[in-house]
Amino acid sequence: MTQQSITPARFISFEGIDGAGKSTHIGFVAAFLRLRGVTLVTTREPGGTALGEKLRDLLLHEKMHLETEALLMFASRREHIAQVIAPALQRGEWVISDRFTDASFAYQGGGRGLDRGKMEALEQWVHPALQPDLTLLFDVPLEVARARLDATRSPDKFEQEQADFFSATREEYLRRAAQFPQRFRVIDSTQSIAAIEGQLAAILHAVLAVSAPGH
Repeated sequence: MTQQSITPARFISFEGIDGAGKSTHIGFVAAFLRLRGVTLVTTREPGGTALGEKLRDLLLHEKMHLETEALLMFASRREHIAQVIAPALQRGEWVISDRFTDASFAYQGGGRGLDRGKMEALEQWVHPALQPDLTLLFDVPLEVARARLDATRSPDKFEQEQADFFSATREEYLRRAAQFPQRFRVIDSTQSIAAIEGQLAAILHAVLAVSAPGH
């Protein structure tokens, strides 16, 4: 009997400020789960669908009003849920997403300063009954994240923001983690890759064990 046959579908999101290193570990988590018989889909936000990828290009490179930005993020997310996330979960597959709604709270809410009540209204409208089962928040001090960005490709409009933007974004991520401790796991992303992978493996073993026989 494979792990997939005894483990219900799970939705895992990866979060963190730009430069936190979260994307480095998505491949590890996907491979770890597949080796244990889990069928899964990896995706990203903004994006994940043909329409979402077009919106991603606009969101990452075009200047726009803050509320327009938030609305487009949630429009992309609604399509993402309808076309990718919900169908996969209904098929019994796991979903691993590089960012989800916590990113909107962090970037448009924390970083940009959009009223939290408006964010919560959009969240309730777009996915009132859907939240990740597990959110892995990769956290680093601001100076570490900025140093990592300096060595990467040509930055998008978010990566070009000033330090106070990223500081506020990080603070909002940590506030969300404190608000929803049942689904958040905060990873110290200043550790070595091997140490982080060890921590991720322990977290995933615990998630898999919850649905094993006898639990």
